[in-house]
Amino acid sequence: MLMKKIEYPFALNVVKDLKAGQRISLSGRIVTARDRVHKYLFEGNKCPVDLRDGAVYHCGPVMLQKEGKWHVCAAGPTTSMRQEPYTPRIIEQYRVRVIIGKGGMGEGTRKACVKYGCIYLQTVGGAATWIAQKIENVTGVHLYKEFGYAEALWEIIVKDLEAVVAIDVNGRSIHKKVQALSRRNLKHILG
Repeated sequence: MLMKKIEYPFALNVVKDLKAGQRISLSGRIVTARDRVHKYLFEGNKCPVDLRDGAVYHCGPVMLQKEGKWHVCAAGPTTSMRQEPYTPRIIEQYRVRVIIGKGGMGEGTRKACVKYGCIYLQTVGGAATWIAQKIENVTGVHLYKEFGYAEALWEIIVKDLEAVVAIDVNGRSIHKKVQALSRRNLKHILG
């Protein structure tokens, strides 16, 4: 299957035909958010940026400010399952179309992806400096006074960030397939 290129804004017509297991290349504006920003939004606080048709990347980037400009040193994904309690409501409330992270997400997120037309992308863990090279520009930082720079909401512009569709808008999940196969294999091994 060829790699599909998608660009911001990630409207429903951009994500609806992507299939679980498909490789994609993503470009344009995305925001980073980790545990504290997710909890903050979940609790009803106002988001400082518009997330509609946007992408939320589960990442706490390592940043360096030089001559008044932010530079990304590392931007690897964090474990997405930690955001599971908050993600379904954030998808619903803000109409986020793309979640990017590492590892699987839970049933609540899978159901929200189906109901609201969102996809979950998995990117490479352990490749923080390689991913940082895909970031062309930092256009804003929000909530850093409240949460610190690692947990802040960063607005970044990426070019050709590669990922795999882990959950598609139809609810197909590569993780569910792997779990089912693992259970069958374990049952066979144990007899």
